[in-house]
Amino acid sequence: MSTPGWCATKAFRTPNPCTLSGDLHPGRDGRTGAAKNVSARPQSANQGKITVDFGFDTSVFDGLTIAMLVAGLAMTGMASGVLAGLLGVGGGIVIVPVLFWVLSLFHFSPAVISHLAVATSLAVIIPTSISSMRSHNRRGNVDRPLLTLWGPAVFVSALIGGITSKFIPGAGLRLVFGVVGLLVALNMALPKHLVISDHLPQSGWINRAIASVIGFVSSLMGIGGGTLSVPTLSSFSFPVHRAVGTSSALGLLIALPAVAGFIWSGLAIAGRPPLSLGYVSLPAVAIIAPVSFLFAPLGARLAHALNPRYLKLAFAFFLAITAGRMLLA
Repeated sequence: MSTPGWCATKAFRTPNPCTLSGDLHPGRDGRTGAAKNVSARPQSANQGKITVDFGFDTSVFDGLTIAMLVAGLAMTGMASGVLAGLLGVGGGIVIVPVLFWVLSLFHFSPAVISHLAVATSLAVIIPTSISSMRSHNRRGNVDRPLLTLWGPAVFVSALIGGITSKFIPGAGLRLVFGVVGLLVALNMALPKHLVISDHLPQSGWINRAIASVIGFVSSLMGIGGGTLSVPTLSSFSFPVHRAVGTSSALGLLIALPAVAGFIWSGLAIAGRPPLSLGYVSLPAVAIIAPVSFLFAPLGARLAHALNPRYLKLAFAFFLAITAGRMLLA
């Protein structure tokens, strides 16, 4: 029995009978005459379904894994909050490397992991800085003249850093974090702080240059003001309590514009996690930020009960290892 001619010319009107029945000359394709098995066979389970590529391995997201991820992010918030209150360092110095390794475990695109970790850390710093700044301001530890002098330069340079991140590969961000992290670890491990002068520079332009470097580097590292500005101010013999208090306000001036820059930089980038705003992971912020906020006072209380010297040495050791691994990642 020959194949009906309308199989080749009018198949678009009805399901092609040449592919559904086995008695219309099996072994021949009605359109080309090429040998083909056209016997009726079950359709593939995935045929006709829409497949969405999230840019990561969705098969790893079972219930247990999601619970472990949430617990890990919550513990990250606890650690960053306690360390912020205990040692006066920004939580970003902890959040960035932890987020980097968590995102790596879930096989997100290597091209976006570093940017996601930095931007999400900066978003977490916003509420933490507001809380810390208000607390220090009530105690009179926010130096308003210094904030007026440094603030605009910090804000603009942090915004430039966030925008510039669009053109910096992930390896570049890890290099910045690794090198500066090692320097911060070395500074914390030293028994005495470096003292450059007994007062801040007299020149306004020098002050603005210092503030610009702090804002730009901090934005690319995903950290607030404390990690760089406190040791910088201490090196100019600035009172430590006022340095910490003023740095909390500088942290807000770093985080706000830097987050805006990272959001813009990541809007059109593929491979980001679901519910991401640019490079900011909103679920991670929603988990880490409140936990960090709640545990910061605990760190402040522990600071009065534990030997800060040993704590700083332990954290310097942790930071040195973390920074080294970021450089080698």
